[in-house]
Amino acid sequence: MNTKPQIDYDEDVLLLEETTEVRDLIVYNDDVNTFEHVIRTLIDVCGHEPEQAEQCTLLIHHKGQCTVKHGAYEELADMCTAIHDRGISADVL
Repeated sequence: MNTKPQIDYDEDVLLLEETTEVRDLIVYNDDVNTFEHVIRTLIDVCGHEPEQAEQCTLLIHHKGQCTVKHGAYEELADMCTAIHDRGISADVL
């Protein structure tokens, strides 16, 4: 008879969840950049669809700023730098 010993044990399992603080990428209005330039930047840098980029650009123009993306700081910091490189004012908050 081939029997394996049965082991009974309690196991404490810790579930570690990585918590990431969600930040906002905000683009500000200015009197220098054209609508087309800002729209193209949001499409190229943030991955917006044309309609979304146009809506954000209108909000930037009329409200003075718009949150164009939410995410982890590391992801948004690179986008913010790319937006700055195109001459547009932005912050990660």
